[in-house]
Amino acid sequence: MAFPVMSLLRLARAGFVMAREGVFGLVSLPDLPAGPRFAIAMARLLERRAVKNKSAELRLSDALNKLGPSYVKLGQFLATRADVVGKEAARELSLLQDRLPAFDHEDALAAVSEQLGRPVDEIFAEFGEAVAAASIAQVHPAVIRDRDGNERKVAVKILRPGVARRFQRDLQSYYLVAHLAERFHAPSRRLRPVAVVDTLAQSVAMEMDFRLEAAALSEMAE
Repeated sequence: MAFPVMSLLRLARAGFVMAREGVFGLVSLPDLPAGPRFAIAMARLLERRAVKNKSAELRLSDALNKLGPSYVKLGQFLATRADVVGKEAARELSLLQDRLPAFDHEDALAAVSEQLGRPVDEIFAEFGEAVAAASIAQVHPAVIRDRDGNERKVAVKILRPGVARRFQRDLQSYYLVAHLAERFHAPSRRLRPVAVVDTLAQSVAMEMDFRLEAAALSEMAE
């Protein structure tokens, strides 16, 4: 199997960030071979001093948020797969907070205008700053006015700029790890890591398709 250079570099960066945030200090696998145990010990030399007093969930949350939206989603997804990561790791991952700073308001306006094909002020009587921002999208309060002049409050959800491309890029790294695990670590094959990444990819694709969410909300309203 050929190893894409960029995927390897992205994995190296992810490992560095996790080491700096003390994630490897949470690993407790006494049955690991000597090689991986040595690698983890070396990675722990990169830990920042400040992380020693952090809880496990805060270390994970900080590391994954620094790595970006796709890693936050990976963590949340693995929280539902105790069979893959173990019960303790799943419990810690379930505490991840999916909160990121909002992206620029002008970028949000430009995205809405591009998607709807009209200037925002022609569609909305009001369009406020973001009130919630997560790894995939953020939400803005707005007011629309119909032809009779009646106003209605709405919430506008906007994908983060470039998030779809970022997910596709990081998924290549996840697939690389999954293929390596299946090839070189026989016990992991029963967990089907490649199939796990397939499920994550499908889940994220559905979450980024707001048409599905809109259809579900319409059914709930009815």
